[in-house]
Amino acid sequence: MSAESRLAELKLELPPAAKPMGVYKPLKADKTLVTGRVGADLSVEAGKAAARQTGLSMLATLRDLLGSLDRVKRIIKTFALVNCTPEFNQQPAVINGFSELMADIFGPDAGVGARSAVGATSLPGNMAVEIEAVFEIQ
Repeated sequence: MSAESRLAELKLELPPAAKPMGVYKPLKADKTLVTGRVGADLSVEAGKAAARQTGLSMLATLRDLLGSLDRVKRIIKTFALVNCTPEFNQQPAVINGFSELMADIFGPDAGVGARSAVGATSLPGNMAVEIEAVFEIQ
C-alpha cells in the first residue's frame, strides 16, 4: 500500500508545510509549536504526541517538496532531541511517537531505520522535540 493511501486509511491530516526557515519546527495544524520540557511541563505521553506531531509536520514538508509521499523509498536514520529535565531518561519512549508514525505510513521495513534519541536541557523556542531524519527518495 502506498504512503498516500496509508495516510488516508489512518485518517491523518497533515499540517500546512512549514516554510524553509521553519522546517525543523513541530507545527500543529494551527501553526503553533508544541512547547515545554518533558519531565517538568509535559508527561511522556504529551512528549510522544509532540514527536508524532513533528512527524506529521515533516511529512507535510516532504509532500510539499516531492509532490507525493509515494516518492519516499524508506527512512534511513533519525536523530531526535527531547527537551527534558536532567533526570529524565525515557527519551526513546517519547520519540516512539515519531517512529511509530513512520512505520504506520511507510511500513515495518521502509518506515523503520536507525535511530538515536537523546535529551537536551533546552531547545530553540522551548519546543518539546527536535527531529532530524534522512530519507531515501525515488
